[in-house]
Amino acid sequence: MTLHPRDWSEIPEMTVQIAQKSFAKGNVYMKMRDELGVLYKDNDFVTLFRADCGQSALSPGQLALVSVMQFAEGLTDRQAADAVRSRID
Repeated sequence: MTLHPRDWSEIPEMTVQIAQKSFAKGNVYMKMRDELGVLYKDNDFVTLFRADCGQSALSPGQLALVSVMQFAEGLTDRQAADAVRSRID
């Protein structure tokens, strides 16, 4: 796989608006992002990928964050996949 690092520090404005309307008081993950910013950056993983081999990788930074959230919530892989599909926050 080849990694094309992306900067995840900017959240699309429409996503921000919908999340704020959905969670007026926020939630633990929104507060975590507000306080800590991006926890895992794609550039932190760049040495694990070759630049000339295979298709583009999914964001390893986002995958690491989802794994941490999955563990914190005590979710199985299937439950975590369902949660990702059904939540915007």
